[in-house]
Amino acid sequence: MNAICALQDHKSLYRQLMTGMYDALLVTDPNGHLIELNPRAAEYFRCRPEEIWDKPVAMLIPGVTAQVVGRIRKGIDESRHIMLDAKCQRTDGSWFPAEVTISVIDLVNAGDLVFTVRDTERRRKQWQAMRSKANAFENAHCACFVCDADGVFRAVNRAFLRMFDFGAPEEVVGARFEDVMPDEPLPAHFERALAGEPTVCRIAAQTEAGEPADVEVQLAPDIQGKERCVGVVGSVVRV
Repeated sequence: MNAICALQDHKSLYRQLMTGMYDALLVTDPNGHLIELNPRAAEYFRCRPEEIWDKPVAMLIPGVTAQVVGRIRKGIDESRHIMLDAKCQRTDGSWFPAEVTISVIDLVNAGDLVFTVRDTERRRKQWQAMRSKANAFENAHCACFVCDADGVFRAVNRAFLRMFDFGAPEEVVGARFEDVMPDEPLPAHFERALAGEPTVCRIAAQTEAGEPADVEVQLAPDIQGKERCVGVVGSVVRV
């Protein structure tokens, strides 16, 4: 009786674990045929358990054929798990990129395989958006820069290098804001921006030819996370 209760408790814990996992879980027999999936997997792959029962895992993770499963098992014997980047296929024919971790579990059979699938599409789109923002920063017509909370330059764009006659980013990155842009009231405006207040001011400057010109300097807090200011971002444009 105690053994039966223990087995039931074990199955209950297993079901709770499968249901509560953030990632999609696919369980296969030692030959790579699907025998179990959790609710997240049903959501990811848009299928019901009965639709994929005893189907090869290659149906959902193309390329993971029986031969590949054999090589995977050999690799797992030499380590605790295997990770790979995959292009997964939903049952409706659509695709999504994923990180897949493969390990061994003794569930129905000794040597069953667990495929833990994490959808990376959102992360890929976020990375692409960050790349686009970085390209916009680098190619902006106005001089742009980023300083940390200590007033040290961490990034500048090409227009900034041209305006301030620097030959390379290394000549200014690491320098202090007040040393590169000492004109009053810029240092005070920097402190205001660091305190959370966006500021705009005009100052008199000289062109490369030594002629007088006005420039507009915009400074704003660099907010990251939950309203946490980590520095100051700014731009300089001739007006």
